[in-house]
Amino acid sequence: MEADQREPRAFSHCMKNAMFMFVSLVTDRYIKVVKKKVYLDTTIPSYFYDDRQETAFLISATKSWFRNEAKQYDVFISDETLVEAQEGDHPYKRKILDFLSRCNTLPFDAILEDIVEEYIQNHLMPQKFGGDALHLAYASYYKIDFLLTWNCNHLANANKREHIRVINSRMGLFVPEITTPLELVNEEK
Repeated sequence: MEADQREPRAFSHCMKNAMFMFVSLVTDRYIKVVKKKVYLDTTIPSYFYDDRQETAFLISATKSWFRNEAKQYDVFISDETLVEAQEGDHPYKRKILDFLSRCNTLPFDAILEDIVEEYIQNHLMPQKFGGDALHLAYASYYKIDFLLTWNCNHLANANKREHIRVINSRMGLFVPEITTPLELVNEEK
């Protein structure tokens, strides 16, 4: 009788170990398959095709990120990124638009306008820079891990991170990490 009572425990213990190994195996594979997501605002492709001497460092860092890091992420843009890239008359406009055409485009949702309005009302972004608020809204609404930008005034600004966290939390939105290509690198092994 005592052996019968141990058998289910032993069986149960073996099943727990087998289940743990199965879950670990699935989890390990899952982690390797799922890529983190990056949203690009317009500054990133603009610097990729820039040739001004005064921005050479940013240009180099942007190209280096795409050469060494981008393949580890799913890269997204929005219609706002495309609209901003189409504006103005700059020499590399066609190349920038071709570059952006190879990125995943997030669909517009009317809720994004409400999010932008909330950002502006809470002084998170100035009204005249609504595009910056829309980039943040896209990254937040679609739960994009990283918003990659060279806009260190309105977006990648350490003094704004807490304000962004508070406003997004109030709205029940994800808080993306807003960063530059210099910071979004994987550790060398």
